[in-house]
Amino acid sequence: MVLLLGHMTSALEVPLDSKVLEGLPQPPTITHQSPKDYIIDPRENIVIHCEAKGNPHPSFSWTRNGTHFDVEKDHKVITRSNSGTLVIDISEEKAEAYEGVYQCMARNEHGTAVSNNIVIRQSKSPLWSKERNEPITVQVGVSLILHCRPPAGLPPPIIFWMDNNFQRLPQNSRVSQALNGDLYFSNVLAEDTRNDYICYARFPHTQTIQQKQPITVNVLNDRPAGERKPSFLYPSGDSSTVSVLRGETLELECFADGLPTPEISWTKVNGDLPSDRFSFHNFQKTLKIAEVMEADGGDYHCLARNRLGSTQHIITVVVKAAPFWISAPRNLVLAPKEMGMLICHVGGNPKPTITWLVNGVPIENSHKDPSRKIEDNTIILSDVQTGSSAVYQCNASNEFGYLLANAFVNVLAEPPRVLTPPNYVYQVISNRQAMLDCASFGSPIPKITWFKDGQTAIVDGDSYFLHENGTLQINVAQPLNSGKYTCVATNSLGNRENHVYLEVKEPTRILKQPEYKKVQRGSKAVFECKVKHDPTLIPTMTWLKDNGELPDDERFVVDSDSLTINDVTQEDEGTYTCIMNTTLDQDSASATLTVVEATPTPPIIYERPDPPRDLELTDQRERSVQLTWTPGDEHNSPIQLFLIQYEDSLHEPDVWNNMTEVPGTSTTAQLDLSPYVYYSFRVLALNDVGLSEASIPSSQYRTNPASPDENPSDVEGTGSEPDNMVISWNEMTGLQSNGPGLQYKVSWRQKDTDEDWMSIIVANVSEYVVTGTPTFVPYEVMVQAINDYGSGPKPEVVLGYSGEDRPTMAPESVKVLVQNSTVAEVHWEPIPPSTVKGKMLGYKVRYWKEKSLQKEDSKPEKPQELTFSGNETEGRLPDLQPYSQYSINVRAFNGKGDGPPSTNQKFETPEGVPGPPTFLRITNPNLESFTVEWGPPVDDNGRITGYILKYQPINNTEELKEMTLLANETSVILENLKYSTRYKFYLNAMTIKGSGPIVTTAITIMDEALIRQPAVEAGKARPVGPVFGSVNFSLEEDHAILNWEYTGDENNVYVEYMLDNSKEAWKREAVNGSRTYQLKSLKAGMTYRVRVVAKDHADATVHSTEELLIAVPAMTSRQVDIATQGWFIGLMCAIALLILVLLIVCFIKRNKGGKYPVKEKEEAHQDPEIQPMKEDDGTFGEYSDTEDHKPLKGSRTPSNGTVKKDDSDDSLVDYGEGGDGQFNEDGSFIGQYSGKKEKDTAEGNESSEAPSPVNAMNSFV
Repeated sequence: MVLLLGHMTSALEVPLDSKVLEGLPQPPTITHQSPKDYIIDPRENIVIHCEAKGNPHPSFSWTRNGTHFDVEKDHKVITRSNSGTLVIDISEEKAEAYEGVYQCMARNEHGTAVSNNIVIRQSKSPLWSKERNEPITVQVGVSLILHCRPPAGLPPPIIFWMDNNFQRLPQNSRVSQALNGDLYFSNVLAEDTRNDYICYARFPHTQTIQQKQPITVNVLNDRPAGERKPSFLYPSGDSSTVSVLRGETLELECFADGLPTPEISWTKVNGDLPSDRFSFHNFQKTLKIAEVMEADGGDYHCLARNRLGSTQHIITVVVKAAPFWISAPRNLVLAPKEMGMLICHVGGNPKPTITWLVNGVPIENSHKDPSRKIEDNTIILSDVQTGSSAVYQCNASNEFGYLLANAFVNVLAEPPRVLTPPNYVYQVISNRQAMLDCASFGSPIPKITWFKDGQTAIVDGDSYFLHENGTLQINVAQPLNSGKYTCVATNSLGNRENHVYLEVKEPTRILKQPEYKKVQRGSKAVFECKVKHDPTLIPTMTWLKDNGELPDDERFVVDSDSLTINDVTQEDEGTYTCIMNTTLDQDSASATLTVVEATPTPPIIYERPDPPRDLELTDQRERSVQLTWTPGDEHNSPIQLFLIQYEDSLHEPDVWNNMTEVPGTSTTAQLDLSPYVYYSFRVLALNDVGLSEASIPSSQYRTNPASPDENPSDVEGTGSEPDNMVISWNEMTGLQSNGPGLQYKVSWRQKDTDEDWMSIIVANVSEYVVTGTPTFVPYEVMVQAINDYGSGPKPEVVLGYSGEDRPTMAPESVKVLVQNSTVAEVHWEPIPPSTVKGKMLGYKVRYWKEKSLQKEDSKPEKPQELTFSGNETEGRLPDLQPYSQYSINVRAFNGKGDGPPSTNQKFETPEGVPGPPTFLRITNPNLESFTVEWGPPVDDNGRITGYILKYQPINNTEELKEMTLLANETSVILENLKYSTRYKFYLNAMTIKGSGPIVTTAITIMDEALIRQPAVEAGKARPVGPVFGSVNFSLEEDHAILNWEYTGDENNVYVEYMLDNSKEAWKREAVNGSRTYQLKSLKAGMTYRVRVVAKDHADATVHSTEELLIAVPAMTSRQVDIATQGWFIGLMCAIALLILVLLIVCFIKRNKGGKYPVKEKEEAHQDPEIQPMKEDDGTFGEYSDTEDHKPLKGSRTPSNGTVKKDDSDDSLVDYGEGGDGQFNEDGSFIGQYSGKKEKDTAEGNESSEAPSPVNAMNSFV
């Protein structure tokens, strides 16, 4: 068995190359077939697909309902050429005649492949069952369910509710549709009264729509239902169970009765909803989980809540599974006497039963094969023989479905073939990886051998790696690796060789990088970029400015190795990058341009310094050397510093790195060196203009290899999962390695234990993952550098931790101490350290206002959250709202996340002082009084106990007068104030906690003739102002004319009017300073109340006349004797003359022997029963209440219950010009009438197609 499994890991794959497949024997393989459950459209031909490949090309046969189906004997069945696909013409046959279970077999001399069982069923759209819907009468506030009960179609119909105008009925959290089509009302309102609740069923396959009889709902308001806590309308009881199959979509729904309308929420017991697969629909009443998995099983809580309480229902979800593939059997290509294995690994719940077939025959009924052994879900083949090729079928089934897979065993004896194109040339950059392909085919599987330049075979080693598929990998390609490579494929039947070529190219390198430029405005800037590249590769130089394209400006001149900017401006500042691309690689470098102001004339020329010269290495030691040089000319700008660069020709040839900087006054530098580096040095000088050219490099200085001097930096141990720890570090550079063979020794052990250090040596990585660790446990971690010359210094022990998990326990003993109306303290017990499961970061206190204790209609506010770090066990909750009820919970959190919350605690804040009144204003000033009005505070902060109104003259020594007013008062009338005096008013509200903030306003009393009267109580009518004199009116035919006298100062005068005994607001029309006005907006036969008013700039009424009652008489109709009108007499004479002429013409024609075409008329007017309905104008037929089955208006159903397609069908479907009609989301019709002509359909309610539908409703799916 071990040998067999080893062989299976290298099972031969049949290549896809058509040239290779030519002449290669192959058993049949099904490539395309119809779905298992195939629902057909009875108006179209039936097409059952079955396509297969094989060599020789397979022949096809069919079974129907388990017996042979002779397609040759049925002239309505056509088999497509070189295919097993059946096309059944049902234009003269009912589709039911071809319903059944079909199976296709594709066979050739090497075996037989079979298709799935294809179940053919005709789509059905039966009519609605006959019923009479009695009107439903309910009281306001009660719940209601309108049942749809659609006919059972195939496939099931899509349900939606509309009215008589084809407008979708509005749905919301109070009214919504269930998955079965029923319409649920949590509570009904008066506006729910209507007589056109219509349930529609759309059958998608036949594109037809059926409608239910309209339902009438009458909502009465004589005994309205009171408020009540929620209860569930569906599902019933406290719990229910739902089963769902793995991979399907789970849909759970809850509908609740209650007033106010309940809100629905969902939670999963002992788990979270799958964040990436769940969604809420239908106003939170439906929970959908896509692609259900076994872990989705369990209990789900549906919670319905309103302000009077809540209720919940538990839905237990049971997840079953139809068979699904874990590993389907794969095709095998075996050589004679080889071994192989077919594995049929499936899952399912309940566990599927596996049966095997060979060439479509149960394996137990096939001929005995001693080389074949069956072990449950596995067939083991050993010592196979030529001619034993076959197609095996694995059938896995349980009560929810089945899976069928074909896998052939092709016994071939084929000499090797090399599939890689001959003489292919591979190109790669030096020091990179090269991959040379040698794809092959043969049976037995060929062995691949590689040769370089026709010499000794290449074997696995440091430089080469040979992959199982024959690909040769060169780890680090060098120029010496260039050349001709030969791969030889060998098996017992022969060998075949192929030649490929490898070219190793030099890397592209920027030798002279662009340098920092500081130039004067108006001058020229030149960036140089000299590049070295492989001469056989075509280079392309590109320049960028600030990572974008260069400006389209002729001042920018690009040469082969430079960029010149003429007449530099301030906008030219930025970073310039040169990029050299070849077909294999690229290199880039950048420099910055700074633009400075031009110097005054006569100019002093500032230039970059000349490069240093005469570099010399002295005091040469193992780890240091002294570099000296001679500075170049400064060019009027002192040298600020010297930059020393080095090249490591061993690790990074042609790459110069910055090493150190020394002051501009120095000409010597002591340089610290690293082992195993081939150093060359150069020096650059910097002044205010820029860097000089680099000096000529020094002579090369090589240091010897040594063990590492340092270990990796930034060693950390942190967990990414609760059961691991990731040890990470910064990789060391070649300069830091000190020698060849750099590796890292990673060590760890659990802290404060007697465990030994665990270690592993890794290379070319910067992290290592330790698995199987306890959750959040401290570890001691070390990472040490190692090379071929020894180990680095003893590494520092770093403290790390394995991965965290979320806290598992909620804080207990949560208590709230209310300090005052806006501040409370919360206290809790810390969770035990063992439940933290990580580094304790603190606690999160979440609190929110549930409701106001004063306002009954207040709603919960958005939660607020405070974070308390460390192990704090108390905190203050600031900025609370007085006289409110709050809820609070506390949870611990660590680096992984939040733990579970504590149980919600409720607390109440006491009353506080109220906020300021919303407004304070003076209205209705007149001779007798004026009114002070105000609005209650927005923030009551408790029960308002009253108001204090104070007022006094401004700039006067009189004492403040004070009035205490009741809580329900919002205005007061003041009198007896001094004329020509400006008063200021102060108002504030009070609760039991004290007075709130004060609002103020002021007014000047201007009239000396104020009459002193007792104060008028708030709420009584204002007196009529004396500025209006008498008001008179007169009635004309269609309007009223008003006259009045007015002596006031206000210019805003209006006529206001309203219907007598009406509750509507006054209508008004401006009179523009006149004392007379025509009121034309009055209707005949109606009585109006009319008054004239004057308003101030704030649109407040300051003067008004008494109301007039104007009754407009009904208009008398003007009777005119039409017989005396001249135009009428002339018209009658013309008609009489025309009739006389017609009679004369008919008389003359009759005397000449003409015949009246009676027969033609009779033929043209046949029995109206067979005439198309309203065909002359294309309108719809009327809906009849006496019909048993009522399709959409305009559709017609023959007496036998079937729908026949003819040229005069008046359905909306046939008036379209292509394309499906559409409705908007709100149900409004937005598309063309469309659809396709229907064929004959089945008879009766069970199989009849619906009458021609309004296809525009298809958009409701």
